[in-house]
Formats: sequence, structure tokens, C-alpha cells
Amino acid sequence: MTNLPIINLKPSFHNEKEVVQILFNRNEELIKLLRSATHMRWSKTMNCWYLPFYKNIIQDLFLLSKNNYYLDYSEFKAKAVESPRTQIIEEESVEALIKQDELQKLSEETIHKIEEFKFWLKSKRYSHNTIDTYTETLKTFLRFYAQKALSDITNDDLILFNNHYILAKSFSASYQNQIVNSVKLFFLKVENKKLNPELIHRPKRPKLLPNVLSMEEVKLILNAHNNTKHKVMLSLIYSCGLRCGELLRLKPEHVDSKRNVLIIRQSKGRKDRIAPLSHKIIVMLRDYFAVCKPKTYLFEGQTPGEPYDERSLQNVLKQALAKVNIIKPVSLHWLRHSYATHLLEVRNRFKVHTEILGHSSSKTTEIYTRKHKKHSENSISFDYL
Repeated sequence: MTNLPIINLKPSFHNEKEVVQILFNRNEELIKLLRSATHMRWSKTMNCWYLPFYKNIIQDLFLLSKNNYYLDYSEFKAKAVESPRTQIIEEESVEALIKQDELQKLSEETIHKIEEFKFWLKSKRYSHNTIDTYTETLKTFLRFYAQKALSDITNDDLILFNNHYILAKSFSASYQNQIVNSVKLFFLKVENKKLNPELIHRPKRPKLLPNVLSMEEVKLILNAHNNTKHKVMLSLIYSCGLRCGELLRLKPEHVDSKRNVLIIRQSKGRKDRIAPLSHKIIVMLRDYFAVCKPKTYLFEGQTPGEPYDERSLQNVLKQALAKVNIIKPVSLHWLRHSYATHLLEVRNRFKVHTEILGHSSSKTTEIYTRKHKKHSENSISFDYL
């Protein structure tokens, strides 16, 4: 038996793509090594590091480990998989199965119907992300039944697809719901044919607690950067509980310093809302305006008039984490979660809390009530903002 730390490599799927999960007992040196690898990502849903699968991935991981770790890739052996088209497929690799699915070409008629569906979604002003998600998940379903006429597809086919494709390939519960939603809407609006999703066993969404940083950790992150723009962007996300996209869509006129509020236009669900601005945030914003002089967007990239890039903003957070030696897989959304929890800890005003965060239902806000502990009005301060 080897004395080297063991890394288990496991084939899996993430966001409908073949990936390799990298599983190991916590090891800080190994985490630093993985962070340095190109295309290495952390998945909150899988709770592990992973890489997109490609032909020479095993060899590359051996080179990366430099004989300091023992790589166990025994799970890459082919497994028997059941499919509705062949009933039982003899032992094949996952890669071979994917290739088989890719051979199912969509007919010109089906492609035209998908475009018609996409046009309908646009006319109803669905968001770009929703349109992309619905059309891509719909294509996956229709490729599975490419040899079958649209008029012949029934509710039983959707149930079969759920059992023999989504569940067989261990796709997430959220992806399963996206498939059901897109297929149901497509057949109702384009084919004038109603499928009954109630007959399909929708997965129960796991009730997970939000990822929350302590007040001390937030303070370290927000003070990590000397760059004015970087500091203000992270501080504004936290102090107003913003989503990443909401921050990047802000314009200078959305800052109302006379009323001490930030106006968030057309956020998730096409809703406007306002968030209170602390005095210190307003002072930071004034200093930022004096230095950077934004024109079209509040935070612009290297090209004037263009919004700051989302990936660059993620790197800003990543650099801050490295500076203060926080090794948790913190994302920008953690700052929003942290704000929501800290706000309840300080104020415990549930209705206002729901409005500030822009939740369409108070049930969404309730997840933070399971996380926070009650404190007195003056026990926690936001003075570092």
C-alpha cells in the first residue's frame, strides 16, 4: 500500500458535460496545486474539484502530481449502462455513449420548430439565459428521440428519458427540472400538445443552507485590495446584497446619494428594487467617481462604455482570497448570502429583508432564518464598509 496521499479520479457529468471528479482527503498543498492547474474548477453541487474530460487527461494529471500523489483511476473502467434504444448496452466507456448520442441528428423540421420556440420565448421577453437554457435542454431531449416524429412523442417518452438518460447519467435535480419545463412549454406552445408533467417524478430540491462567511472574513476580503475600483465593487456586492449581474449592469444614475439608496433595474424576474447605501459606501463611491470617472456603466472594463467583465470580477475576488489566505471555495454569491445572514443578525426585519434582496417569495428568504443567530440591535456593526 502506498504511503503517498491518494487522489481518486471519478468519471462524472456536470452541466451536461463529461468531467473528471478529483476526490481526496483535505490537503492544503494539493489544493494550491489544483488551483494552479488550467481549467480546474470547484463545483458546489458535486462538492469537489473537477476538470472537463479530454483524451489525455490521465497522463496530464500524472504530470501535474509529479509523483507526489497516488492517482487511483480504477473507476474509469467501463460499466454496463441501460438505454431505452438498445435495452442493455454491453460494457462501454462513457465517452462511447456520448458519441452515440451525438450521432442522433435533428431533422430540418425539428430545427425549424426549435427556432420557432426560441422566437416565441423572445416575444414573451424571457431572459437570454432562460432562452439559452430552454433551447439547449430541449435539443438534448429531441436528439434522444431523433428517429421519432414530434407528433408521436408522448408523456411516456418524457418519463423514459428521465429514467434512462438523466438519472442514468447522474445529472443534477435542477437540470432535470429544466428539461421538464422546456419540453412541457415547447409542446404546449409550438405543437399545441399538452404533456402532463405531474406524471413525471420531479426531484425534490435539496434544502441546503447558504454558504456564509463570518463578519471577520468579509472584512478581510473587502480590505484586501488597494485598487479603488476592485475594493468598491466587492464592497457594493456585499453591502447591498447584489447578484453579480446586477452589479455589472449598474449605471451612474442608479446611485441616489440624496436618498442614500441604490436603484437596481430589471433584476431577476424583471423586477426593480432599491437597496440602502451606508454613509461609508457613499464616500467610497464618491472617491471612485473622482478617480475612474465612469460614463455609461458604473463599473467599466478597459473599453470605455463597456461593462466590466464578469470573469475579471471573479478574478478580483480570487486575488483577494489569496491575499488574506482564505482557502474556502468562495464565490461572489457568497458575499450576497453573507449580507443576507448578517442583515438578519443585526436587524432581524424579515419583510424588509425580503424586499432588499429582491426575492419573489418570502420562502426564499426563510433559508437565512435557519442560518442566523439572534443578536441585539447593537451587537454587530457594519462600520468597516
